[in-house]
Amino acid sequence: MPHGPTHLFIPGPTNVPDAVRRAMNVPMQDHRAPDFPELTLPLFADLKKIFANEAGRVFMYPSSGTGAWEAAISNTLNRGDRVLMSRFGQFSHLWAAMATRLGLDVICIDREWGEGVPLEDYARHLTEDKSIKGVFVCHNETATGVTSDIAAVRRVMDAADSPALLFVDAVSSLASIPFEQEAWGVDLAVTGSQKGLMLPPGMSMLGVSAKALAAHQSSTMQRCYFSFADMIRTNDVGYFPYTPPTPMLHGLRCSLDLLFDEGLPQVFARHHRLAEGIRRGVSALGLSLCARAPQWYSDTVTAIRTPEGVDSAEVCRIGFHRYRTSFGAGLSKVAGTVFRIGHLGDLNEVMCLAALASAEMSLADAGAKVELGAGVAAAQDYYRSATAALEAEVDPPRELPRESTGGAS
Repeated sequence: MPHGPTHLFIPGPTNVPDAVRRAMNVPMQDHRAPDFPELTLPLFADLKKIFANEAGRVFMYPSSGTGAWEAAISNTLNRGDRVLMSRFGQFSHLWAAMATRLGLDVICIDREWGEGVPLEDYARHLTEDKSIKGVFVCHNETATGVTSDIAAVRRVMDAADSPALLFVDAVSSLASIPFEQEAWGVDLAVTGSQKGLMLPPGMSMLGVSAKALAAHQSSTMQRCYFSFADMIRTNDVGYFPYTPPTPMLHGLRCSLDLLFDEGLPQVFARHHRLAEGIRRGVSALGLSLCARAPQWYSDTVTAIRTPEGVDSAEVCRIGFHRYRTSFGAGLSKVAGTVFRIGHLGDLNEVMCLAALASAEMSLADAGAKVELGAGVAAAQDYYRSATAALEAEVDPPRELPRESTGGAS
């Protein structure tokens, strides 16, 4: 009989805090009751703070993030519209496939898996082709542990005087790494409940700019379940056009409170600190990342290349069966050569050390020549210094009173 929990270090679903789980344990309630807006209207307002979206609005759908992908496209574009996309990982690949299936004319730029959005290519296409109606970017490519610079994409669009809408997948970045929808000129930002928001899967959130809401008025693409018009009509008074996942809304209330209590800047700093410890541990083991340069490093997931001859799927299998640890498997093009440690949401330094310890053992058992303890030690050194610096910043050390050297009392 195994004891203790199975450790979850995949990049989503993430660990759900006990307080959030308790908050969702509520009796069923009437989602048409007069008091229901007391729960929902503050959620809409607070989600706008998470997206940093003041002039637009946020929709909540009972779906995975894929549903919000489809909602973003179907409510703002028309079949045949030309859009600019790039593929550098499994999720950017899937979004491009959806755009094609929905009838868009997709210009797709393929990059090496381990790189991010190709700014120079975007600049060239946007300068040469003024018919482009949408520019798509995966902010944090979960399959490869790569984060792209969204503000730089907006600068490229502005330099080209592009009127296109900017679509961003923020599923594994929102509420974990800095995201500024309004400041960065993001028109449609997609996320899911099961990542930085620390909820179970089942809800998606879509931040929509004022410009995108205006574009909705001329969009003729068919939609029903994801209709902005239906959502606006009911959301404005605190309801939904269909039965919402009420327990999830209570969980969201709790998770937002946890994030605000910690402070978003502190949340972002914590994620960077934890990620840097993982990266230093991986380096100490002599391993490399899928992300090809520090400019791409993700603070929510680290994709680790296994040594030649070591199957990353076997590392994941061993971790799960022998050490009760779930790592993210390599997907598609990097299957068998990459495994992933997710480090977002509700976690701390000691949890990250546990992930590294299990990874070391799993790698060694799979045939990798790694020095057990080297990665953990490197991360420990970093966490000790980083935590000490953080404490000094928050509470500067004070001189302790000197002990008396006089006679006996």
